[in-house]
Amino acid sequence: MFSYLSEGSRMLIDPFGRPVNNLRISLTQKCNLNCFYCHHEGEGCGSDLRKKDEMAPEEVAFLVKVAMKLGVRSVKLTGGEPLLYDGIEEVIRRISSINGIHDISMTTNGVLLSKWAQPLAEAGLKRVNVSLDTLSREKYKRITGVDALEKVIEGVDAALEAGLRPVKLNMVLLRGINVSDLEEMIEFSRKRKGSILQLIELVPGDSRTLEEHRFDPIFIEKMLEDMAARVVVRKMHRRKKFFLNGGGEVEVVRPVHNSEFCANCNRMRITSDGKLKPCLMRNDNLVDVLTPIRQGASEEEIKRLFIEAVNRRSPYYR
Repeated sequence: MFSYLSEGSRMLIDPFGRPVNNLRISLTQKCNLNCFYCHHEGEGCGSDLRKKDEMAPEEVAFLVKVAMKLGVRSVKLTGGEPLLYDGIEEVIRRISSINGIHDISMTTNGVLLSKWAQPLAEAGLKRVNVSLDTLSREKYKRITGVDALEKVIEGVDAALEAGLRPVKLNMVLLRGINVSDLEEMIEFSRKRKGSILQLIELVPGDSRTLEEHRFDPIFIEKMLEDMAARVVVRKMHRRKKFFLNGGGEVEVVRPVHNSEFCANCNRMRITSDGKLKPCLMRNDNLVDVLTPIRQGASEEEIKRLFIEAVNRRSPYYR
């Protein structure tokens, strides 16, 4: 289904009535951490993962321009680790110059963020999500394989100083590892005005280890309700946001076996090697756009590929 809002203005709507106005772009699969739970933005795993052909900044910007003309208004840059992408400042500057894109954000592990926060803010980046699962140096190294916790904390503070707000602290809940750290993480976020703690349910994979560490956030939600002065259910994915007594904000993201999460999904993904990915959880319905671009495809031809990808969307959990 392709819906025209008004003359000259369009919006992509999938066969289940879900508008698509958010684009999530994986710039690279290179990473300086080795988190045991990483799902590589759904691009799959394998020894050749980091050898895939990456899009150039001008190719990324071209795709964003096409998406904007189809109703996309928000762009999130991810990886791998997007700060390892060659041309990160250029790609943000190019995207920020596209009229109609209202929000440019990034998900980063934060290790290099203290260096990049100010330059990227000046280039047009609006806000960041920083992966921070624990404040324990030992646990952080266990989760990521790298001793870099202090650098990440420096990155969080640099992002706040640069005005990249809100800084969302992405804490993946891991049974037997970091669930007991929740109170400490809440206090860490409370002390940093402009930050929000975001608790994320672990997305399962083929690994038995992942299943062993999956923790249902419903138990955390009940605890937060007792601590909250106010609870808001956000329209996007119907996620709950808790405004805590004494200050602080906590969001809970429950993507697993959650039909409401899927029913309210407004995202289209682009993989680092230039394929439109209609659903994070699937790899069997991708649409290649990078090859046609490099073969000289017109803007109208790329628009048709976006429409095809949107028509392949269906809720993973129904």
